[in-house]
This record gives sequence, C-alpha cells and structure tokens, in this order.
Amino acid sequence: METLVFIFSFSALGVLYAMNTTPEFQEPYVILEIGVAVLVIVFLFYYLITRGNPPKDFLFFVFAEFCFTCVIDLTSALEYDGIISGFMDFYQKTGEPYLGTAYAIMMCYWDGIAHFILYLMMISRITDRRAYRTLGLFWAGSLCANMSVFITGIVAGKYGSEIRPAFWLNFLFLLMPVLGAVTLFTRPKDRPLIGGYNAQHAQTMKLIWRPLDLILVVLLSLAMAFTILRGLVALDSPLEACSIYLSQYEPYLKDPVGYPKVMMLHLFFYGLPLLGAFLYGLLKPGCTWMPDWTTFFAGAMIQCQWAHIGGSLHPRTTAPFRIPNDAFWTVLGSNLLYAAIPVMVAMRVHSNPYFFLKIAPFPGQTGLPNSEEKDTKYKEK
Repeated sequence: METLVFIFSFSALGVLYAMNTTPEFQEPYVILEIGVAVLVIVFLFYYLITRGNPPKDFLFFVFAEFCFTCVIDLTSALEYDGIISGFMDFYQKTGEPYLGTAYAIMMCYWDGIAHFILYLMMISRITDRRAYRTLGLFWAGSLCANMSVFITGIVAGKYGSEIRPAFWLNFLFLLMPVLGAVTLFTRPKDRPLIGGYNAQHAQTMKLIWRPLDLILVVLLSLAMAFTILRGLVALDSPLEACSIYLSQYEPYLKDPVGYPKVMMLHLFFYGLPLLGAFLYGLLKPGCTWMPDWTTFFAGAMIQCQWAHIGGSLHPRTTAPFRIPNDAFWTVLGSNLLYAAIPVMVAMRVHSNPYFFLKIAPFPGQTGLPNSEEKDTKYKEK
C-alpha cells in the first residue's frame, strides 16, 4: 500500500501544473475551494480503494492524505530555491506569499522529505498490523511544532497583513497532529510499564553510578539555560547578556518575519517545562511517562531546530540577520547540540527503560538470587 500512496502522491504535480497554467484557477478564493476539493477527492480515493480491506486505524487516511501535501510542500521549497519552475508561480502571488521566507522554505523541505518518509513508514506498519506508536508520537511532535510556529508566525510577523483565503487550510494540518497525538498518547504502550528484578536493580543505582544519565542531566541543565536566554531575548529583555547574544551571536531572532521569535517563545513557555520534567525523570525512578514525552518532544525539537538553523543560513535571510562570521561555528554548534539533546534523552529512555518502570512486588521478593526474570524482558519493536 505504501508504494501506491507514494506513486499517487506525485499526482499533486499535475494539479499544481494545471492551476499554474489556468488563470481562472489563480484567484484567492478559487485556490481555497480547489484546495478543499482536492483534499476531499484524495480522501475519497483512499477510502474507495480500501473498502475491501479497510484499515483498522483512521490515521491511515490522515497519513495518506498528508503524503499528497508533502509533495506540494517539497515542490514549493524547490521552486523558491530556483531548482525547478512552472508549478507554484501562482501560489507565490495569490496563495501564501510567506512560503517564500527562509524559515518557511526549510519547513517545507522538512515536511516534503522527513514527514513524507515517516508517513510511508507508518502506512506500511498499519497495513502490516504492526505497532507504530513511537514513530507516530515523533511525527505528532514534529508537525505540532511545525504548524503552531508557522501559523502564529504568519499572524504575528510582517505577513500578518497579507493573509489570503488559503491560509485557513493550515488549521487542518495543526488539528490533525493534535488529534493524532491525543489518540496515540491514550493507546496502550508498546512496552510493559511494570518490571521486576532488573527494574528494581536499575532504580537502586544512584546518579553517580549512571554516568550516561549524569551526562544527560548536565546537558539538560545547559539546554534549559539556553532556552531561558533565547526566550528572554525574544521577550526584549534589557539584560546585558541578552543584548550581547542578540547582536553578536543570533541577530536572526529579531528577523521581522516573526518565525524565530515565535519559536523561541514556544520553547520558553512549553519546551522549558518539558526539559525540566525530563531532568526530574532521570533523577526520580518510575516515571512511566518518560518514553512517550521524550519521543514527542524530540520530534518537536529537531523540526524546530532544522527550520531555525536552516532559516538563519538561507540566502533569503537578509545579511543583517544572519549569523556573524566571528560566531558562526559557536552558534551552529550550540544549535546542533541543542537539537540533539532531546533526541539523546529519548534514545537513552528507549534503549534501557528499566529505570522508568513501576516495580511490581511479588511473593518472596526478599532474598531472591541475582538472576534475570522473564517478566522483566521486553520485545524490541
């Protein structure tokens, strides 16, 4: 099925070409109407071809539908960068002109490549009746962060006065990952929440004897400090440290397009509490929520940092807002490490989850020999 979805998604190029060459299809409200009609037709196509063997998961249709839009986003990014032409000229003028900003171009690359691959992987797993909960949470975090920053940045930035009817289509792409996240968070976990001897042994070890966790605690503390600094910069703090950072390291935070500022505020108000919660989860045993939330936040962070780093380096960002040459490697390295920290935490939690399990007491537990028990093992998904 994923092969069919992959091939059919490229029919979006035909729709774009037809609209680009037909003036009657290029009016703002007509673009919105065609957009809605195409989404309905794509849904009906997948609904009809799966009637004989309907998928058990309604998110199949969301993923298949969004594969179609991934091709549109990738086409938009490639055309704005001058790699291809003849598909999106009309949309740049009367559809969504803010897609030509550096941040939005990098966002479209992420959607057209990373999300496209995730959709195909999850469709394959749904078709084969295999679990995809972890992949789904990563996707939900990524797309929630993507669209929340994108929509807010449009309204709050310099393009707030140039909102066209097609803008309202973006709310569908915000609603679906939120709905997907709620659905996936409430589903049974792929791994057990209760452990026996192995979990008990892991949870009796102090932090000093868990060097990897100790390193991650230090990195999370640094990430929290970095989040606070950039959040205060976005809030126009008069602190000298904020002024120095803005002028000498990341002037991109004040780009009038609005996306960098909105992203820093998102991380300050939503990301900072989560980073603090992950630090607590590495110190306090039995936090069963760690695998899900670290995965969700890793998806959000890596998407945000991809668009942020790429946007600050992109030629469409004017020179005054690019990273100064003297601080280039410092800023780039800091941002890459900042993106990697949540991913490393998520990988650590999933690779050795015993510290994050609840311990089930069992008869005769005292005095048991130091041997593994079957009930503490889990399947690798």
